[in-house]
Amino acid sequence: MSLSDETLRKILVQIQQTAVQSQRALQITQQQTSAKDRERRILQLTIDEINGIDENVNLYKGVGKMFMFVPRKTMESELKAQEKELADDIANLNKKSKYLEKQLNDAQSQLRDIFHHAPNKQ
Repeated sequence: MSLSDETLRKILVQIQQTAVQSQRALQITQQQTSAKDRERRILQLTIDEINGIDENVNLYKGVGKMFMFVPRKTMESELKAQEKELADDIANLNKKSKYLEKQLNDAQSQLRDIFHHAPNKQ
């Protein structure tokens, strides 16, 4: 039972499109993960610096073009909340990345199988 050439061509194009879309989405996800990880490291450095400062030092937060005084406890809680949010985002992006890698590998394996088992026409 053989499929027509047109049907095979449509299937092949669909698999190729899936592979290309998965690869693009994977690259975007990896870039987003990298950016979030960079933000998280900067936040961790900020938290470490604040912890190293004397308790009596005033802390200021940038708001637009000015700086506002922020109590130490408020600043620490905001930074920890941001760090937790970034860690959650990174975890979700890693899950998405693994899914996209699997999807890409499946599409590539289907393409290999199609070309490997295709009859050689002379």
